[in-house]
Amino acid sequence: MTIPKEYNPQEVEKRWQNAWDMSMYHFDWEDENKPQYIIDTPPPYPTGNFHIGNSLNWCYIDFVARYKRMQGFNVMFPQGWDCHGLPTEVKVEEIHGITKNQVPRAEFRKLCEELTIGNIEKMRQTMRMLGFSVDWSNEFITMKPEYFVKTQRSFVQMQKQGRIYQADHPVNWCPRCETAIAFAEVEYEARDTKLNYLNFDKVKIATTRPELLAACVAVAINPDDERYKEKIGENVRVPLFDHEVPVIADKEVDPEFGTGVVMICTFGDKQDVRWWIEHNLPLRKAIDRNGFMTDIAGKYEGMKSSECKDAIIQDLKEQGYLYDQNNLDQNVGMCWRCNTPIEILSERQWFVKIENDKILETANEINWIPDYMKIRLENWTNTMEWDWCISRQRIFATPIPVWYCKKCGKSLIAEEDWLPLDPTQTKPPIPCECGSTDFEGEEDVLDTWMDSSLTALHVTGWLTDHEMRSPAQLRPQGHDIIRTWAFYSILRSKALQDSKPWDSIMINGMVLGEDGHKMSKSRGNIISPEEVVDQYSADAFRQWAAIGGSTGSDVMFRWKDVVSGSRYFNKMWSIFRFSMSHLEEVLPDIPEVATSSLGTVDRWLLSKLNRLIISVTKNMDNYQFDEACKSIRGFAWETLADNYIELVKARLYREDETSKRAARYTLHTTLETLTRMLAPFAPFFAEEVYSHISTGSVHQTKWPSAHREMIDETSEKQGEIIKDLASSIRRYKSDSGMALNAPLKKIEIYSVMDDVTDLEGATNSAVEVIEGKPEFEHVPVDVKPNMGIIGPKFRKQAGSIITTLKSMDASRVAQMKESGSIDIEVDGEKISLEPESVEIIKEVTSAGRTVDVIEVSDVMAVILR
Repeated sequence: MTIPKEYNPQEVEKRWQNAWDMSMYHFDWEDENKPQYIIDTPPPYPTGNFHIGNSLNWCYIDFVARYKRMQGFNVMFPQGWDCHGLPTEVKVEEIHGITKNQVPRAEFRKLCEELTIGNIEKMRQTMRMLGFSVDWSNEFITMKPEYFVKTQRSFVQMQKQGRIYQADHPVNWCPRCETAIAFAEVEYEARDTKLNYLNFDKVKIATTRPELLAACVAVAINPDDERYKEKIGENVRVPLFDHEVPVIADKEVDPEFGTGVVMICTFGDKQDVRWWIEHNLPLRKAIDRNGFMTDIAGKYEGMKSSECKDAIIQDLKEQGYLYDQNNLDQNVGMCWRCNTPIEILSERQWFVKIENDKILETANEINWIPDYMKIRLENWTNTMEWDWCISRQRIFATPIPVWYCKKCGKSLIAEEDWLPLDPTQTKPPIPCECGSTDFEGEEDVLDTWMDSSLTALHVTGWLTDHEMRSPAQLRPQGHDIIRTWAFYSILRSKALQDSKPWDSIMINGMVLGEDGHKMSKSRGNIISPEEVVDQYSADAFRQWAAIGGSTGSDVMFRWKDVVSGSRYFNKMWSIFRFSMSHLEEVLPDIPEVATSSLGTVDRWLLSKLNRLIISVTKNMDNYQFDEACKSIRGFAWETLADNYIELVKARLYREDETSKRAARYTLHTTLETLTRMLAPFAPFFAEEVYSHISTGSVHQTKWPSAHREMIDETSEKQGEIIKDLASSIRRYKSDSGMALNAPLKKIEIYSVMDDVTDLEGATNSAVEVIEGKPEFEHVPVDVKPNMGIIGPKFRKQAGSIITTLKSMDASRVAQMKESGSIDIEVDGEKISLEPESVEIIKEVTSAGRTVDVIEVSDVMAVILR
């Protein structure tokens, strides 16, 4: 068997990608013997770019999936695709030079589907390239009828439960996307604005949104504010628009902000909505769905709201209503898709009722990894005031299965057995209660989170021929979608199955560029996984993902970490090649070796190896991939390569079959065990090595189990001493200008040690173990004057003093140093020197022999020259 001198990851990884039978990763729905481990994998949006953030998350998932399979679990690592949404619609419009309203709905949807299928295939290729052990037999695509039928059926079920309703209600509205959005889809951005002070008839107000004057329905003051109490109950006229509004009292008004008087508009913000509901105020809609001013804005009708703001401020100034302006920092709600400021409009929409207490109760039943991430869900849940708006004014999404009777206006909800369907393309099979068969299909579609919030139920077999296997065991996801995907998934599982969706949720952080900032095109700090793999390897990329940080924390991408991973595999390849040069002739079956036949260094390595198995297994169980990978890497590089192999090389080359067999057995056991522990992190490298040292796929083997009887503190202690002695003697030779393989006359070890065979081999010297302590004599052989003391004190005489000291007998100077004063005569003058003025160089002798001494722990090694 010819093993290349250099490891070629590009050749190896491509070969195994093509060779692997991916069915070995399939979940067995019929298996009742193995414990199940179902992963509720995030379905990414199919942009065609499986970016580095996705890749980090999927590395974590793959580490878990491969580890659990090796532990004997029946693992499902499904792959889904969350297809619906605005970005695809915008891309289709851009590619084909159309708008969604210029072609029939069905045709536009088909164009979206075609683009999505192509993008999915591109992302599949990246995932295969990165070595993810995906169960492709359980792939799902949310735009396919076999999936979105479940979304529609869930809508019908929850509507019958009274959890879904339709109503006119203020909603967050994106004028750019022309659709309602949920609060979870609102991002907040700090912006500078102006606080405008206005003469408002009988009171003065301060507002940041003068463009909403036409929508003003009341003026509010705090009832405890003595400045304005007498105004409560009066009416005031709105500047420029001249309609009257009441002055009302409300304790939520902050007397310290602005003038202490607030304009209530429908709607400027969430507080306006609260006041509107609480005080039963009228509705005045000044901004339409496209962000333009309506007819109630008078001469400003048709302007964009930003243009209207500028025009109104100018008119207020000219007519004397605006008397002051201050700069103000403000958090502005933005659409997370297009970064456009949102408006709050009253629209007829579909909503899901949110039961905060049930969501929090269910969240407490789930194991959060890391546990502090649960507070993010709790904080979000406790701030929820409105129900979840689930209808969207788009096309490429799951149709809402509802029709409206053109005669009487009543709505007709589809029955589950009618689904899947598109009500704009299909008529209901029954007439309306009024007898009419003339219907109009609902054109609004469902929020894409209505699709993806079902993944936990879908992968565990909901609404299939399979037996339901809920809850799933793990939900891996980013912390940025706790308030959406995690929140909605808990809500839906509780509503539809009255259970938690998963046992555990594992949260990953974001990937930062090398500049420490979030990756973005504008910063130019984006790195693609393909770029990393092309330059180094998938396994090196995966090792960066493992070691880069702990779960929950943001991870910085650094090229030097990838380079370090690549070098590690080169080192491992060298270990493998050396090992194979001694194992090849006895493979595939390495005979078992009795413990009594193992050398001290063999037992030392195997003891530490079994401790490693215990610690790495614990790390993997706790999702501490960084600690696990670092431990494996450190053991392989330092303990195995730098120490064990260096110690046993001589034994492997000797003719003694018994000691050689023990070393071969130890080396094979360690290499095979490390390869299995590496398999979740470096599937390609591990498979390549394993294919040479054993049979079958490493990914179908068992995770190593620790043999606790092999953990031996005595062997570890003696092995550490031998290792440290060998290292110290190598350093001694180097410092003495000797070749490292040069033999020493003899080494005497003063200790109780059973086996020094490998120390003899590593030092190429005879070693004798002697009980007790050696007797030494320290003979002065030279005097070394301390210039730092003599020079400053004696200045011009320093040279003569040093010459005199160097000419004196070292033993005599040592005696004087011991007495506390070194008395000498220089140029007829007697001089006394402090003991610190000289250092006495001594030669060590033992039994009359000149020796050098090395101490390691409490063990002394005497080297005869």
